[in-house]
Amino acid sequence: MKFLQRLLDRSALTAEGERPRLRASTDPAVVYAVGDVHGCLDLLEQLEGMILADAASYAGEKWLVMLGDYVDRGPRSAGVIEHLLAPPPDGFTRLALAGNHEAMMLDFLAAPSERHHWLGLGGTQTLQSYGLTAGALRGLSGKGARAILESSIPSAHRRFIEAAPSVIETPTTIFVHAGLRPGLPLEQQSEDDLLWYRPDAATDYTAFGKVVVHGHTPLPTPLLLPSHINIDTGAFATARLTAVRLVVGHPPVTLTATGAYRHS
Repeated sequence: MKFLQRLLDRSALTAEGERPRLRASTDPAVVYAVGDVHGCLDLLEQLEGMILADAASYAGEKWLVMLGDYVDRGPRSAGVIEHLLAPPPDGFTRLALAGNHEAMMLDFLAAPSERHHWLGLGGTQTLQSYGLTAGALRGLSGKGARAILESSIPSAHRRFIEAAPSVIETPTTIFVHAGLRPGLPLEQQSEDDLLWYRPDAATDYTAFGKVVVHGHTPLPTPLLLPSHINIDTGAFATARLTAVRLVVGHPPVTLTATGAYRHS
């Protein structure tokens, strides 16, 4: 597979225990980057259908880059992870980055507690999608709580979240969940920056020499600037999930799936 031959795992350049950082030596023919899904499986399935139809006119290698935050807040986090574990749409390579909500989920799974901050940031909805409630862990020891979680959350889901890279770099683009801290080379960006930093419309990423494509900070409409693109349109609250189509030498184009309701 051409993609596997030219995608380099950069984990050797990161601190021990950090996520892989990936780099491709050339750009694919077309990339579709998808913003924060947050448990909205219906919107993801709709958006993938739109992407598949849109991509029919492009020949060559096609990527579907997921920008993280698959879990929490929306109703079907478990379903989203299961969907991402399945084969991608025909003709596509799918790459799924880690988001800060995946990081929080792993932190909770390692040390479950009713007082863990993740539960108040959408973790309760994620547990419900696996058939659990926060109350199911009440009064249990850490070992007992972990046993229930391990029996309810498939190990493949946990491995998927653990293995997700923190950044993907091509000759023209940097894909990351949250953003980059201005003034630091990509190699010096911490994993916390990649998963948590919040740029805004005034942030200038020109110095990186590449377009930075991210989510993490929900906006009413996608932000398309020369140096960075934010495509998080708050799917769980707005029932609007957005992707951006990137073709070298052409302006970015957004696609948005919309639902008939808003998730609570």
